Amino acid sequence: MAQTNRIIKKYPNRRLYDTEISSYITLEEVRQLVLDNENFEVRDAKSGEDLTRSVLLQIISEHEEKGQPMLSPQLLSQIIRFYGDSLQGFMGPYLERSLEVFLNQQQQFRTQLNSLMGQTPWSMLNELTERNLDAWKSMQRGFLDAASQTQPTGQPGRTGTKKP
Repeated sequence: MAQTNRIIKKYPNRRLYDTEISSYITLEEVRQLVLDNENFEVRDAKSGEDLTRSVLLQIISEHEEKGQPMLSPQLLSQIIRFYGDSLQGFMGPYLERSLEVFLNQQQQFRTQLNSLMGQTPWSMLNELTERNLDAWKSMQRGFLDAASQTQPTGQPGRTGTKKP
């Protein structure tokens, strides 16, 4: 049986209406849906346009303004530089895969930490770090190999830039 997405309608007054519970909800409640792994879509109430990405970016933006941000100005600048670049199409999947690797390593670390089996936490951390580095190197090699296949021969890495 196919799983249906929960529909949240966004009205012009910026209010969000959750059709599943027939009630208005806040951005914080949308964030809780994300934390609960709920499948949902945010749709413009009038046009039906998908606004999910926009609402998720708004949640990230609000959390970046509070407390300790995860996204440094340098990281955000690097991401912005990829827009319009010939490698833009690779960046999203690369970031998704990088986060998957990180989450898998985090879960493995937690599992190993819960069952120490005679190892010290530092030796486990060193082993995990080495495996993580190997995974990153392998993933970066694959990314660079795929990127080099998209570049015309004889062209430097970045396209679309003009020389003075």
